[in-house]
Amino acid sequence: MPSLPRKIIHVDMDAFYASVEQRDDPSLRGKPVVVAWRGARSVVCAASYEARTFGVRSAMPAVRAERLCPQAVFVPPDFVRYKAVSRQVREIFARHTDLIEPLSLDEAYLDVSTLRTGLPSATATAEAIRAAIREETGLTASAGVAPNKFLAKIASDWRKPDGLFVIRPAQVEAFLAPLPVGRLPGVGKVMEARLTELGIATVGDLRLRPEHELEQRFGRWGRRLHELSLGIDEHPVQPDRPTLQVSAEDTFATDLKLAELEPHIRRLAEKTWAAHEREAQGEHGRLARTVVLKLKTADFHTLTRSVTPATRPGSAAELADIACALRDRIDRPADARYRLVGVGLAGFVEADSFAAQQDLFGSLAPG
Repeated sequence: MPSLPRKIIHVDMDAFYASVEQRDDPSLRGKPVVVAWRGARSVVCAASYEARTFGVRSAMPAVRAERLCPQAVFVPPDFVRYKAVSRQVREIFARHTDLIEPLSLDEAYLDVSTLRTGLPSATATAEAIRAAIREETGLTASAGVAPNKFLAKIASDWRKPDGLFVIRPAQVEAFLAPLPVGRLPGVGKVMEARLTELGIATVGDLRLRPEHELEQRFGRWGRRLHELSLGIDEHPVQPDRPTLQVSAEDTFATDLKLAELEPHIRRLAEKTWAAHEREAQGEHGRLARTVVLKLKTADFHTLTRSVTPATRPGSAAELADIACALRDRIDRPADARYRLVGVGLAGFVEADSFAAQQDLFGSLAPG
């Protein structure tokens, strides 16, 4: 017997950081607000809709944002406040379902297939959530309702800002057909260009291609493309997405040579180790085994090196030592310069599982 379609809501706060700033400082309302530190090395964290009309976007260099919109009001980010508002919003979500998958501070998936608040539908639930957010936080959110996650995410963007859009199961294929293939998750500019070369511009074009042809060209990703073209996505909402990596990184005021990075690596290792300790002491008690070093060159190329040592690092100092050893594996000219360095820990395992493995290998060691 086929399973019933899921009822998924994707909620996305509107220009979240900038909207919090405008809410808390009435003088900013109606003005082009850019949440970013000023300076040649800074990037835009968020832009109000007034700033977006000038082409300002998140992740854009702050200096470019200033050129596009000279009258913009720059506000330094205050993540403590943003996290507090995010917690308020998640409390509203939790009134309606336990199946909440946060993607960031300002967006989340909710599975409301089983309604528990007496509301008649997923659409009514989305409307109630948006109304509560407006009343309790003074902010607006957009929402999409659909039978699966990827469609709900597309839908939440359909009537931004402060909008609601619903894609019902019977509407899925007709809704998708005219969309550019670039609207599908995982189809970036490179893949979109490759599909365009094959004469595939829309999701409808993609749907007409036999699955075996797509799989022959793109491997397993080809099969996934075929499923997406039909609106198929079986990925469930995951309330407890495990931490994949903890890390800290820093962008320098001036580019540095490789030999100058050690004090920065050691400082960042301290931050990363503190985050790892919080993870280890959390509800699931998870430990990381893999050390990751990230570098960004002066011309914006990202380099990463990683290693899983036989004995996992036991302190911030050991983590820093391993990260510095990874730095020595960078095969580039000595005078090459770097604008960013990051230190991370990955490869998390449950602490109990890790201890059991250690006991096992210890018992097998020769006496």
